[in-house]
Amino acid sequence: MTDRQMVRAWAEVDLDALARNYRLLRGLAPKAKFLGLVKANAYGHGAVPIGRKLQKLGADMLAVACLDEAVELRRAGIVIPILCLGQTPVELAPELLEYDVTQTVGDLATGEALSAAAVKTGKTLKIHVKLDTGMGRLGFFYAADHDEKTLEDTAMDIDALCALPGLEAEGIFTHFADADGSEAYTRTQMNRFEDVRGKLRDQGVNFKIYHCAASAAVLNYPWMSMDMIRPGIALYGYCPAPGMDNPGLKPVMTVKSRIAVVRTLPAGSFISYGRAATLRQISRLAVVPIGYGDGYPRALSNEMDMLIRGIPCPIVGRICMDMCMVDVTGLEDVQPGEVATVYGPKLTRRAAKLAGTISYELLCQLTPRVPRLYFEDGARIL
Repeated sequence: MTDRQMVRAWAEVDLDALARNYRLLRGLAPKAKFLGLVKANAYGHGAVPIGRKLQKLGADMLAVACLDEAVELRRAGIVIPILCLGQTPVELAPELLEYDVTQTVGDLATGEALSAAAVKTGKTLKIHVKLDTGMGRLGFFYAADHDEKTLEDTAMDIDALCALPGLEAEGIFTHFADADGSEAYTRTQMNRFEDVRGKLRDQGVNFKIYHCAASAAVLNYPWMSMDMIRPGIALYGYCPAPGMDNPGLKPVMTVKSRIAVVRTLPAGSFISYGRAATLRQISRLAVVPIGYGDGYPRALSNEMDMLIRGIPCPIVGRICMDMCMVDVTGLEDVQPGEVATVYGPKLTRRAAKLAGTISYELLCQLTPRVPRLYFEDGARIL
């Protein structure tokens, strides 16, 4: 670590908290395989260090959104299976094979194109079949209850996919649209998945891995775990939705900044762009060098607090691209160089609520300008 990394703003990633969350989630589905989501730079936490830690902990598989994310992991020495959840252009099929990436397939035309590409190379591409049971995004569509024709057509298409040369259909899965909200709809999706599974089984089509449960389902309906669970946000210490019971998950990331300047300004002073705040009294303001250019939302202007010496201090005026102002009038003798905690336990959830979004977005949108520092057993390792 160099001092430069902690001069302005940085994120501390606690790998011990990650391990704690991993073990807790694995304990909810002890018989299931564990797929860890590391897409979007591991939800902003850093895909390579997180992937290495999950591999060391014993995760069975990792998941990414695109081929480039998988390639980054392979080049960093990750050897466990990697599932690509997004679409991969058929012209990149040779790279899927070169880097041993399992590809999601949600329609027959894509499967046929990948099959032809795999046959051309003389290799076999592992795939997981995606079934759309009501998310409306990707996958073989089946959402009509008790419609035997629709069920039969869907099963026939998947059967045809699995019979294609050059492909090994290892798994089949669906994604729940509202597992953190509606139990009834989640059960409907599960039933649709089971309908297709049963129809395929009757046709002699079976898979090694059946999986449905992402974070919300793992926490709310562990009995839906099937052969493998797919925790994402829960792995990083957050429940998917406010109000959900937290079984003891610990946030993995804390974002901090270091006060650059402390100024005393008179009553009536306007603060920041648009004169969005006016001081009612003589005030001491700390200029904190983090802003929306770092991924700290402008929507938190005049709304959010930062912790200085563990005490909440309100943001005053609009958050700028590179800095913001925080009222430290109530703290005695605050000095430049002191640390302000921007995100962390409780802070991140509150910031998401105030910004009208979810913790996922706040974590993912932290820009590369915020260095990630990694800690394990109380010591910095990266």
